[in-house]
Order: sequence, then structure tokens, then C-alpha cells
Amino acid sequence: MGTRPANGALAGRYFRAPVFAVAPMIDWTDTHFRVFARQMSRHALLYTEMIVADAVLRGDRQRLLGFDPCENPLALQLGGNDPQKLAEAARIGAGFGYDEINMNVGCPSDRVQSGTFGACLMREPAVVADCVAAMKAAVSIPVTVKCRIGVDDQEPEEALFDLVAQVKAAGADAVWVHARKAWLQGLSPKENRDIPPLDYAIVHRLKAAHPDLFIGLNGGLKTLAEGAAASAGLDGMMLGRAAYQDSGLLAQVDAQVPHPLTGAPALDLPPRDADFWRGVSQAMQDHAVRHIERGGRLIHVTRHMVGLFQGLAGAKRYRQILSSEAARTDAGPEVIARAFEAVLVRMEETQADGDGSNAALSA
Repeated sequence: MGTRPANGALAGRYFRAPVFAVAPMIDWTDTHFRVFARQMSRHALLYTEMIVADAVLRGDRQRLLGFDPCENPLALQLGGNDPQKLAEAARIGAGFGYDEINMNVGCPSDRVQSGTFGACLMREPAVVADCVAAMKAAVSIPVTVKCRIGVDDQEPEEALFDLVAQVKAAGADAVWVHARKAWLQGLSPKENRDIPPLDYAIVHRLKAAHPDLFIGLNGGLKTLAEGAAASAGLDGMMLGRAAYQDSGLLAQVDAQVPHPLTGAPALDLPPRDADFWRGVSQAMQDHAVRHIERGGRLIHVTRHMVGLFQGLAGAKRYRQILSSEAARTDAGPEVIARAFEAVLVRMEETQADGDGSNAALSA
């Protein structure tokens, strides 16, 4: 796992709408998940977990920022509130080959509240704008913001519109909006993902006010069809837990969404048959071998894969194999092969009977 040169093709502009993105999720969207996701979609824009700028400046950069080149297009999400630190972290990230630097203005965790960043910055739009301006001056790749519609007792129509106006003036290339408030007082981070009501309409009003700014929608989207409907008229849709917990939906992205880097039309893909999934299995076995050779364990890779094959014959056995056998300290890539075969043998039987490919993954 190394670095690659910065992507000059993106210098000075953002991705071409419409974009499908997988949301940044702490403890979930690490490099192993991103490699897995990339086997199913060449078109999805992937995001790192949030990485605090101080960690980039002081920590093990290869461990924090290194990634497999197959993961591009890939955005680095940074957390912080100091313009100079964020600018330096962005510069370092650009050197690693990321395609975008994204500033977290939406995370409601206790950690970010104690550091006064994340969703807390919804109250400090001028600070966010200063940070965006500093990062824009430091890198040639796009700089973007991911935010909520407000926090606590803020009026979203004021808080969101003020924040976006200021970061746009500072040069932000795009804004991704999680269309819920974050309640920093009274709700846990988990509750903040579900309890505050969704307000997609305000994101559409925001787009009407800023037709020349890329604005993407996040929050509560469960399927590609639902995301496409909710984001119609916007520039992108971003799925988080749905894309992780039922990762098979990623296999349909390239048939429905153009490539964000090139704008190439969506692919007319063949059915997702057993041969396709054996290719995914082999790629993940190869990735696991490289990870184990570097001192890692198979479970680091396979823990992200258990959501695949939801609703298909053999899926229960697939999950059992990954959950039990991959946890052994001596587990190797053959566990992945065995887990996939539990489903693929049944899939081939179905196809031989003339029922076509796995419709459950395209539903």
C-alpha cells in the first residue's frame, strides 16, 4: 500500500455531477473497506474516515494516509478548526494522491465536541470559511465541506445558508449536506444518525439559491433508487450505512451513475453472475495476502465484508464463515474463498435452472 502522485486531472474543478459517494464513517471506511467497495464499483467516490489534522501533522502518516491506488477516486476527510494546521494536513494529503480534501462540519461525537470541531463548527461559519480558504491556497485539488443543516436550537434556514454562503465565497468546490440537525446536547452520536428528522427540501432550496455550486445530499438514503429520487435536481447522492451494511448495492452503481472523474456514461454491465463475484473474491484474497504479509490479520479485511449477499441463498453460511473462521490468528485468504463459494455454488445452480443472475443484488 503506497502513495501515488496527486491527480492533476482534478486540479481546479470538482467531480462531474451526478456523483454517487460512500459517506465517511469512523471505524468503517478504512482502506480495507474501500478496496472491497472498489471491486464492485469503479464509479463510486469513496471517502476516508475522518482524520484529525493534528494526527496527520504528528502521527504515522503512512498508517493514517496510505492507501491502495485502486481506491481512487478517493477523498480525504479532515477534522479540525485551525486554518494553518488544516492547510498543512491538506497539503500532505494531496501529496499522497487524494482527489479531494473534505472538511468535517457534521460529526457530533464527544471527541469533536471537546475539540470544538465537527458539527460544533456549524456555529462558526467564519472559522470554516477561513479553514477552506487556507486549504484552497495550499492545494490544487478540490476542497469541500460536509455539514449538517444546523445544531441544537439553530434555525437551519439561517445556519445552513450562512455557512454555505461563506464557504462558497472562500472557494469551496462542493458542499455535501447531511440533511438533519445534530443535537449536541441530549443525543448520542448514534441517536444523531436517526432521531433528528430529515429535511431534504431545505437542501433543494439551498441548491436553488446556489445553482453554480455542487451540492450533494446525504442522510437516511437506503437504496440507489431512493437516493436518485431524493437527490433529483442536486449534484450527487451519498449513502453511508446502507452502502456498508448491504454492500451488494455497490455492484449496481456503475450501471446507473456516470464516472465522476471523466463524466463517462454509466456502463451497460452484464448480469452480476458468479464469475463476477469470483473476481471480487480473488481480489480480496490478494488484498488479504498483502495485508497479512505486512503483519496484519485477516479479520481486519473480512469484518467489512459480512454485509454482502443480503437475502441470497447461502448468505447465512457466508456470514458464519467470515465471522468465525476469519477471527483465528492463523486465518488466511482461503477463508474468503470458502465463504464466497457458500453463495456462488447456490447462485450457479439458480442460473443453471434459467432464473437469471442474482436479482436480489439489483433490487
